[in-house]
Amino acid sequence: MNLSEEVKSKLLSVAHTLIDQDSARVIVEPQERSSGFWFGGGNMVMDASGNLVVIGRYRNFGDSRTGLGRGQRGLELAIFQSSDGGQTFEKVLSLDKVDLGTETTPVLSIEGTALHLTSEGVTLFVSTEKADLSYPAHYAEFQKPGTGVWSIDMIQAKSIAELASAPIKPLLACDDPRWLHVKDPFVYENANHDLILGFVTHPFSWASANAGYMVRCAGADRFSDPVYDYFPRGFSWDVAISRLTAYMQVPSVGVMSGLPAYTLAFYDGGESMRDLDEHKAAATRPRGYSCEELGGVAVCDVTGMGAFDRLSTELPAFVSPNGTGCSRYVDILETEAGYFATWQQSQADGSQPLVMNFVSKEQVEKLLA
Repeated sequence: MNLSEEVKSKLLSVAHTLIDQDSARVIVEPQERSSGFWFGGGNMVMDASGNLVVIGRYRNFGDSRTGLGRGQRGLELAIFQSSDGGQTFEKVLSLDKVDLGTETTPVLSIEGTALHLTSEGVTLFVSTEKADLSYPAHYAEFQKPGTGVWSIDMIQAKSIAELASAPIKPLLACDDPRWLHVKDPFVYENANHDLILGFVTHPFSWASANAGYMVRCAGADRFSDPVYDYFPRGFSWDVAISRLTAYMQVPSVGVMSGLPAYTLAFYDGGESMRDLDEHKAAATRPRGYSCEELGGVAVCDVTGMGAFDRLSTELPAFVSPNGTGCSRYVDILETEAGYFATWQQSQADGSQPLVMNFVSKEQVEKLLA
């Protein structure tokens, strides 16, 4: 991708303005203000009436390596609605682990979620850790007692309220040890009107977090086969974790005029899956690790499925000024007025509430001038 340094600099300015750590305000609190508690891992949409609708999951302290014996972990999927432009949000739907599982397929933890609205209704994509899913036989010894395997389900209904009683349909599971766990879906309709369903993968060894996707082409009623080896991990701060969470189409104004259409890709990154000890004489900095990732941004072509050019190469683009520095699960909603950015932001108490920032289209156009 042959972008000039001027274009890259302006695109990075747009990203920093959207994910402004100081301007963000909390819109959904976690159930407790302490380490290991958060709300997020979802997206925001606007319904036909102009209401903002945000989905996510409540997570309480727990450890995925040891099963439920170390905490509740992902215990509730919740949908909130705002009729006043995002000033206040009211919970309109709650689904727990029992609701999302069955007698034969119990759910151990609720993970990332995504909503997609159309004129025909609403589709909910949800990832869960299922107790009845096992590692491939030749890797069975690597599965810890009390743990399961992550997979993605789909629920379709005519309205958000009807999601509670709609059937749950399995959408994506993987038995390849390289991409065994699939979770954290996100959706994006690109400029070609294809619907991209992105997701995260983990190998059987939990040594990394990677990105994959499926696409439902415009006019089709089914998703394509998944592409697992998609977004390559970085070389420094994101060498172990590179997890795509959202796309944003870049407006063709200013320095982008006359260029092919581009997409900003927001992602979570980390140097390791577990916290790393720093040398006492080294520069102290957030390093990013599982559940405490930092934020990055890259550029992709109009399809969202082509090659990437990272804008955050040596260091992350988004770091919370508080707590561990965690800033993750970015989502961008484009409306006629501007862009709503939401993400989980680490606080001084270690919790991660869902925060929001709004940037007008005029502001973005000025940054690209």
